[in-house]
Amino acid sequence: MIKFNEIKRAFLVSIWFMFLTFPIMVIRVNPVERIVEWRWKNMILVGIGSFLLSFVWNYLMKRKELGVKKTEAGEETGTIPLAQRILGEKRIYIPGLVAIGVFTMVFPLIFSMYQTTIMTTALIYVMLGLGLNIVVGLAGLLDLGYVAFYAVGAYAYALLNYHFGLGFWMALPIGGVLGAIFGILLGFPVLRLRGDYLAIVTLGFGEIIRIILENWNEFSFGPSGIANIPRPSLFGIDLSVHSSIIYIYYIMIALCLFTVFVVNRLQDSRIGRAWIALREDEVACEAMGIDKAKTKLTAFSLGATWASMAGVMFAAKTTFVNPASFTIWESIMILCIVVLGGMGSIIGVIAGALVLILTPEYLRAFSEYRMLAFGTMLVVMMIFRPGGFIPNVRRVYKFEGVKSADKS
Repeated sequence: MIKFNEIKRAFLVSIWFMFLTFPIMVIRVNPVERIVEWRWKNMILVGIGSFLLSFVWNYLMKRKELGVKKTEAGEETGTIPLAQRILGEKRIYIPGLVAIGVFTMVFPLIFSMYQTTIMTTALIYVMLGLGLNIVVGLAGLLDLGYVAFYAVGAYAYALLNYHFGLGFWMALPIGGVLGAIFGILLGFPVLRLRGDYLAIVTLGFGEIIRIILENWNEFSFGPSGIANIPRPSLFGIDLSVHSSIIYIYYIMIALCLFTVFVVNRLQDSRIGRAWIALREDEVACEAMGIDKAKTKLTAFSLGATWASMAGVMFAAKTTFVNPASFTIWESIMILCIVVLGGMGSIIGVIAGALVLILTPEYLRAFSEYRMLAFGTMLVVMMIFRPGGFIPNVRRVYKFEGVKSADKS
């Protein structure tokens, strides 16, 4: 039942929002005709919208507080998230997986070249998110300079093709190896760092790489970048622009499937369990005999490998690279994909990449309010679902005790 205090609070919130937005939403100056237009309709819409949103916000906050109280009292029964329960049901999971697979394969044949290009970009960020998920989601190492490895892969392909004429299929593994080497080079200085200090150092590393690429004209051609990078060829056959875009899309599908397979195997392997132990408690991890230095270096090198391979794909897709494409905002975007998707969750990272990359593109019709809606979504997610879209289920081992038959 709605209480009077809730109506009063929502009314005060709407008044406050109307006051704050009054100069922007109501007053418009026409300098040509030298008149001031008063748009009172906008103020009424702001008041009604904020009044209704206040009710929704208070309802969600109450639901959240009730859930916290139940958890503290030990009354929480549904410990497994809904998405994870659906994935555990083979009747739903297998047909859904088949439907998604069929839709993915026929996507470029149904939709336009523009839609295929957007989806290819989203798949590149899926690959980047899965790579950063190794470092942040599994090993718990906050890396804000991840875009540096992305740049290493892109420039590796561009420079190898420019100087030595190497094609895409030769540059792809070379870029991955170079990314792993740079990951190890970053990992050695930060072995003793954690938390905020680690984030600051990795942020500095990312900026160092970008500034070098921007100022070393003899090596990277500076801010002008490198153009005319060839797209992947099919058995030596040069494809048209439309065919190349479709071909790159299918290559990204294959690389994403390969990344999911490898990351899933790593997560369930011995090194994956060592990463999780490192994330939970670094001191206890070392006390249990795990080589902390080796574990960190492995996480950095493997995460950098996938970022560098994604950089090769980026260079092949755009046929042009320059330092402006590898700023800190790219690192923040990839980190948002991991955090909002669900740290440590492969499916969550995929969902996060698709939502965060495709949503701004499909909201171009509302370009004036696109970033406002994007930011609102991030804030709401962080408040009501801090674990992400599809959080990773923590493994729990229970001791069932000795059965009565065994006792007798």
